[in-house]
Amino acid sequence: MAHGSDSSDSSCVKSPSPASSRQGSSDNIKKVMRREKNRIAAQKSRMRQTQKADSLHLESENLEKENAALRKEVKRLTEEAKYLSSILTTHEPLCSGLAPQTTHDLLYSPHHHGSSAFHHSIAVSHYQH
Repeated sequence: MAHGSDSSDSSCVKSPSPASSRQGSSDNIKKVMRREKNRIAAQKSRMRQTQKADSLHLESENLEKENAALRKEVKRLTEEAKYLSSILTTHEPLCSGLAPQTTHDLLYSPHHHGSSAFHHSIAVSHYQH
């Protein structure tokens, strides 16, 4: 044991006076209470840290799932875009008469403004090949 810490060593212990004994006892109580409050505060702090870590872990898992779902959706949409592009590429030679016109021209050309079913059926028939 370290020097001065052995309670059986009477040469270092002075006999306390009644007034200093009460002061020492009061200080001891304050010290014990402060330690207890500190212990409880540390325990609460560790609990909050654990809860925060658990919360972050759950959020991370949810974001990973969402990310995987979004990647799957991107892959599906990319494949769909490739498929539609190939259909368009295959269909374009059949619509060579419409090639110079844009979609805007087809939808808003002066020939289509009337209520003529004839013009409408001609425009639609080009897209049905």
